[in-house]
Amino acid sequence: MYGGDEVSAIVIDLGSHTCKAGYAGEDAPKAVFPSVVGAIDQMEVDDPEKTENNSGSAVDSKNTVRTLDSEKVKGKRKLFVGSQALGFRRDHMEVLSPIKDGVVLDWDMVDSIWDHAFRECLLIDPKEHPMLLAEPSSNTQQQRERTAELMFEKYKVPALFLAKNAVLTSFASGRATSLVVDCGGGSTTVAPVHDGYVLQKAVASSAIGGDYLSDCLMKSLESKGITIKPRYSFKRKETRPGEFQRVIASDIKECVCRAPDTPYDESAYSNIPMTPYELPDGQTIEIGADRFKIPDILFNPSLVQAIPGMDNFAEIAPSVRGLPQMVIESINKCDVDIRRELFSSILLAGGTASMQQLKERLEKDLLEESPQAARVKVLASGNATERRFSVWIGGSILASLGSFQQMWFSRAEYEEHGASYIQRKCP
Repeated sequence: MYGGDEVSAIVIDLGSHTCKAGYAGEDAPKAVFPSVVGAIDQMEVDDPEKTENNSGSAVDSKNTVRTLDSEKVKGKRKLFVGSQALGFRRDHMEVLSPIKDGVVLDWDMVDSIWDHAFRECLLIDPKEHPMLLAEPSSNTQQQRERTAELMFEKYKVPALFLAKNAVLTSFASGRATSLVVDCGGGSTTVAPVHDGYVLQKAVASSAIGGDYLSDCLMKSLESKGITIKPRYSFKRKETRPGEFQRVIASDIKECVCRAPDTPYDESAYSNIPMTPYELPDGQTIEIGADRFKIPDILFNPSLVQAIPGMDNFAEIAPSVRGLPQMVIESINKCDVDIRRELFSSILLAGGTASMQQLKERLEKDLLEESPQAARVKVLASGNATERRFSVWIGGSILASLGSFQQMWFSRAEYEEHGASYIQRKCP
């Protein structure tokens, strides 16, 4: 297929929170931007010029021109992609995510995200590069075929490969068999990988991810009378809350939160010393027990009920179990012969996994709940960047291996066998 190691493949990991894109063989993605899209319904806005000028921020003329590049007009919607285009408020703009629980809900948006990655971040022509795309472990056949169709028909790529997130994380840490605990923005997934293949029947997932924890933190602070202002409204009056505050809540979560050593208990943590955090508008807030309470939701989801304003817990409650229960449940669904090996190589990945003390707490809880004979070992890269980008790094390693080059699903095969052939080429 491709001779030698110089294939200059592109690796893209489109997660529910951020999209990571870059060249295979490099140690970090070149482009990282939010995988949300700003959409303005053209029916609502009669005069787009007016919207551009009332965008709610002092944008210099150069900046306006640059953001116009990132606008894609699809049907009756105008889509804005990338950190810069989403960086300021526009009237009538909704910030939407095209992915929910790993399933693509809106292909137009995914299309505009890929387009932005190729043409504006990496500055490449997709016709010239094979593409390795990371996909959720529980991706459906229709989704995979649709992806292949778009890549070959619209972007005319020479070759394509779809690899499961969990497998790539496993490769990034140099293992062929492991249990991958991926704490992403939209959900948390536990997937056993054996000899480079995901054991589908044992994949467990929960709707609690980083974004959900950020929402909990935001509501909890609001109930204590602390308001987080989005960056664009420091000078002017705020009009619509939402996505912009979540970015700040997410930063607070990453800076001050840490998983408690023992299950969270209201009375034990009531006198905990406060930690100061300075908001972007200059006011300093004090955060107390919430620092421990929010991360503990991963282990004990019923804590959400104690947070005022988080009423949607009843909707997700049936699918929600704590992390240790999900790990044990997943391992128990696997073959008896590999359970010991899985217990001794549990890999933590994803942005939410960078939270302080998460690894230690998970190991401690699993030791208490696992069978006596099992040697429990939770592994996580010491480097937060590697933890966050482990899926992308695994893809970068895989696509640059000489022995992988005959595995690509090529354009010729697509033309001969059609999109459904991807099931055979990328198991």
